[in-house]
Amino acid sequence: MNQLTWEPITLQLRNPFRISHGTSETRVAHWLRLSGPSSADEGWGEGTIPPYYGIPTEVMAAFWDATARRADPLPEDPADIPAWVGADGPAPARAALDLALHDRLGRLHDKPLHALLGLPAPRPLPTSFTLAIDEPEAMGRSAAALTGCSVIKLKLGGADGRDVARVAAVRAARPDATLYVDANAGWTADEAIGEIARMVALGVALVEQPVAKGDYEGMGRVQAACAVPVVADESVQTMADVERLAAAGVGGINLKLMKVGGLAPGLAMLRRARELGLGIMLGCMVETSLGATAMAHLMGLADWLDLDAPWLIANDPFDGLTYDAAGRVHVPDRPGIGVILRG
Repeated sequence: MNQLTWEPITLQLRNPFRISHGTSETRVAHWLRLSGPSSADEGWGEGTIPPYYGIPTEVMAAFWDATARRADPLPEDPADIPAWVGADGPAPARAALDLALHDRLGRLHDKPLHALLGLPAPRPLPTSFTLAIDEPEAMGRSAAALTGCSVIKLKLGGADGRDVARVAAVRAARPDATLYVDANAGWTADEAIGEIARMVALGVALVEQPVAKGDYEGMGRVQAACAVPVVADESVQTMADVERLAAAGVGGINLKLMKVGGLAPGLAMLRRARELGLGIMLGCMVETSLGATAMAHLMGLADWLDLDAPWLIANDPFDGLTYDAAGRVHVPDRPGIGVILRG
């Protein structure tokens, strides 16, 4: 087969990233490359996952090692990619391979990814921009300085009982902004119901992952008591999760390529979620423009975007999606994923 190589990239975050799981100043991404007989790159992918998912780099590398030893030809049709990648191996490792294979076919056929997959053109949508957990006053100052965006997502789930104060400080600083909150599974269902009621009074428009990822009943109970959409994130990693969450009555799901295994499984889950009446958020890990741009090609099927990761990174090596003055995402008009190295 074509040569497959990868390399780690240490991402430097513009500001410490605090969520209910802990604080990070760096993250490690993995850049996967497929090259042809001439040794020129034919397709790129990315495999990036936060430490709290518990997936060691060594396990991802073992999957890529095994793939590099395969002698069977690469798929020549997007429909053949899921079977070629298979269901074994960690989700972010499979996602990297899935992206590289899709990127290769897009380049070969001179088609952007959405056209290769027969998807609607990715109309520009505003993405949320994330504020990490901090003192309320500090979050208010950060929100005031966050120009060029119309949607702000606040990381919450602190144990100090000041989450409502955090929302109030941001609302005072940015009365014009649409506000989302994300507890990253940091509340119980009872805590969430009480907290969200006070936050909705401050104009919060969407709540992400209020309770533990396995608490599907709790997610549904929060949604039943909540006047705004409750969107599952950590709770949705497989098709079975989509079914459980729909049965529980949540408002939507946050799809991330790295946790579901790539574009092919992500699209299958998206379409099933639509059949079940769920709203769709397109999200990302703290990853480069390579992975985030691949996801942005699905914007024509989305309700909400959370694709701000390239904005959080100080040393993104790739040039891909862009943000306009209103914080809307635009996809490059180039073949495949459409990402190139920065000059």
